[in-house]
Amino acid sequence: MHKKPVALVTGANQGIGLQIAKDLVAHDFTVLVGSRILRRGEAAAKEVGSDTRALQLDVTDQASITAAAERIRKEFGRLDVLINNAAISNTGKQPDMSVQDYAKLTRPSNVSLNEVRAIWDTNVFGVLAVTQAMLPLLREAPAARIVNVSSGVGSLTRNSDPAFPYRSIFGPVYPASKTALNAITLAMMIELESTGIKVNLVTPGFTKTNLNGYAGTQSVEEGSREVVRVALLGPDGPTGTFTRWENATIPW
Repeated sequence: MHKKPVALVTGANQGIGLQIAKDLVAHDFTVLVGSRILRRGEAAAKEVGSDTRALQLDVTDQASITAAAERIRKEFGRLDVLINNAAISNTGKQPDMSVQDYAKLTRPSNVSLNEVRAIWDTNVFGVLAVTQAMLPLLREAPAARIVNVSSGVGSLTRNSDPAFPYRSIFGPVYPASKTALNAITLAMMIELESTGIKVNLVTPGFTKTNLNGYAGTQSVEEGSREVVRVALLGPDGPTGTFTRWENATIPW
């Protein structure tokens, strides 16, 4: 029986996901680096170092998700922590296009439905599909944790406030996908709150990653902190929270 706690981080071959993997290894976890392209996951696992394994996982491909769950069951028999980190912000924004200009092209009145579907397929349906596949493995762990990586730009409470600085970019693509993720996470929390499996949402903040064209103001080390803190919650820790560093509550 594998003695160390086992964590799966989706989208872990770069950015915040890669840093989360590094941080969890430092906390004596065996970490599975989920990556859509296996060779990138293998390179990331090598960078992280000991007790890290690459896992081919495309969150939009059910066959890939099923195969990943089967491998985890075969090799470990359980999963202690699931961190749903994989996400995309767009499919075709030009590198020199500002977030504000992209937002103008993705208003409810003019957005491409194909763009909406592509983003939601990863950010919403991908999270639900992975969680469903991994839940039997999480149930085998003594104190399992699910952490879904969201964003403050998906908060309905904040976006309903005219003073919220990011209100002008709220739209059906990335921001609303995070709103939907928040709702699905709440449903997970409600279903699992009597089981001992803790389900929490975290926003890493505006972090410099490929997701935002490296326009963020925080480092990946800063962005990963709250995710890791919540993943390490003890048996008396809360479930059903939406926070940013350090344990600051985000309104739903």
